Amino acid sequence: MTQPTDIRGEHLRTALSLAASGVPVLPLRAGKVPFGNCRACAKNACGGRPNMKTPGPCTCPQPCHGWAAATTDPDVINSSTWREAWRDAAAVAYHPGGAGLTVVDLDNAEAIAWARASLPATQAVPTTRGEHWLYQGTMQSANAVRPGADIKSTMAYARWLGPGTGTGTGTMTTLPDEVRALAVKEPSSARPPQVVTVGALGGGGECRHRTPVYLERGIAMAEQRITEASSAVHATVYRTFLAVLSTHGRCGCLTDAHMARLFTVAQAKGESPRHCTDAWTNARTALGM
Repeated sequence: MTQPTDIRGEHLRTALSLAASGVPVLPLRAGKVPFGNCRACAKNACGGRPNMKTPGPCTCPQPCHGWAAATTDPDVINSSTWREAWRDAAAVAYHPGGAGLTVVDLDNAEAIAWARASLPATQAVPTTRGEHWLYQGTMQSANAVRPGADIKSTMAYARWLGPGTGTGTGTMTTLPDEVRALAVKEPSSARPPQVVTVGALGGGGECRHRTPVYLERGIAMAEQRITEASSAVHATVYRTFLAVLSTHGRCGCLTDAHMARLFTVAQAKGESPRHCTDAWTNARTALGM
């Protein structure tokens, strides 16, 4: 069924308004998917767009190449070729990475409950099935980082559903390490164990934490995250260690006492001392430490 003209016009007006505020946009067709490539761009024959993973010479005037077609140029958005797409558009999408954002896409009530217990509060947008949590900052996109949760940032698009509301802070939060760690895959447990001595890391980097309070809060949050894990404890321990090390591991702030606290709470959840050591080693390896 053809959409009413006022709905199509509203999509275009929304797109132009978002573009004016620096948010790259593109039209979505029925099914919440981008429009297919034109004949000249079919099977990437044109070489792709310059901002895709593999740079290319494509200057096609149509909204080809999905997220890579997203733009803030009002002349492109309002052009005759794009207007043809807007006439059939079912929604407006935007490129989070191009707007300096990361979206944690939560698909169900269980995923939302996990986010509220595990991630820093931030701006949230209701969706058909769940919520989009918006953070300031960009990272790699990844699907199925945990049950019911995807990450959309660089090389991805998200449907525009409005500015949303705060989940606790009332404002958009800077992208935290807890979210970045979700996209890092734990090395296979089949790899030979490494012999390491778990102790305080050497310093050498500039301390970013300013006060002991910042570090204490981070360790306390890590302990809570492991303690409250109701499933996938093995993965939770690894990702928590990864988040702690990525934030506090290079400046020498971590002490034996801090690491003992993390190992103690992990073992209280059923993890063996051997696994704790392996998870810590794997996290350091993933970060190049």
